[in-house]
Amino acid sequence: MGALLIALAVGLLWLDSLLGPWYPILLFTTLLGALLGCYELLTLLPQPKPMLAPCLLGVGMTILANWPAHIWHLGEAWTWVSAAVAASLILFFLIEAATYREPGGSVRRLSLGFWVIGYLGFLSCFFVQLRWLPHGTSALALAIFVPKCGDIGAYFTGRAIGRHRMTPVLSPKKTWEGAAGGMMASIVAALTINAIDGNLFSWPVAAACGVVVGGMAIIGDLMESLIKRDCNTKDASQVVPGFGGVLDVVDSILFSAPVTYGWLALAFRE
Repeated sequence: MGALLIALAVGLLWLDSLLGPWYPILLFTTLLGALLGCYELLTLLPQPKPMLAPCLLGVGMTILANWPAHIWHLGEAWTWVSAAVAASLILFFLIEAATYREPGGSVRRLSLGFWVIGYLGFLSCFFVQLRWLPHGTSALALAIFVPKCGDIGAYFTGRAIGRHRMTPVLSPKKTWEGAAGGMMASIVAALTINAIDGNLFSWPVAAACGVVVGGMAIIGDLMESLIKRDCNTKDASQVVPGFGGVLDVVDSILFSAPVTYGWLALAFRE
């Protein structure tokens, strides 16, 4: 299943590169993943929790805000993103004010709503913005394949030789041996993408990118484990057979995307 998803991602990246500057496949897949993830996340959370509709609207607006600056050359992309996040937060306040009834729960709902927008909306923007960096296809490939190859490497290494638990409370099945195998797979993925592109980094810098992005992917996976552990569930859902929910698939990418963006933005500025 993992190999099939990787092959599908390669094909979609190639096809979408021919459809610039709109990149509709990137738009559709990012929106779909973020909105499904939003639904899963709200399903996990106990009451009181924010309403689904404004969360979906806020996440959707934040992701869509990445396009106007690149399509119609209207200002800066991050200005649009900031405006969408601000509008989402104001919307949450207005909804809570309009629907407030004692004994309340508004502060908790507001806090969770802001968190949902930040986690699934704002972090997704770093992934989307990779598309418009120089070598955008390779940048997206790094953000997808370094974390996911790390996930696959960690899974098989952990099953084969995993002995020492890494985080017994958050995720009892994760081992240090699995993490080491995942890091090696992440490095190989980064070196492979760099070799295919030929113009990104020197190989030591590419290997370092694999370490940093792969390490952040492990943290992202653990943070989703924290959410599930606190909500007393094993998987976010069963939408993706063999993987669990959408959140279980994108968790590592969400955390590694800002690091990938920062790494590449600095590299291409030099």
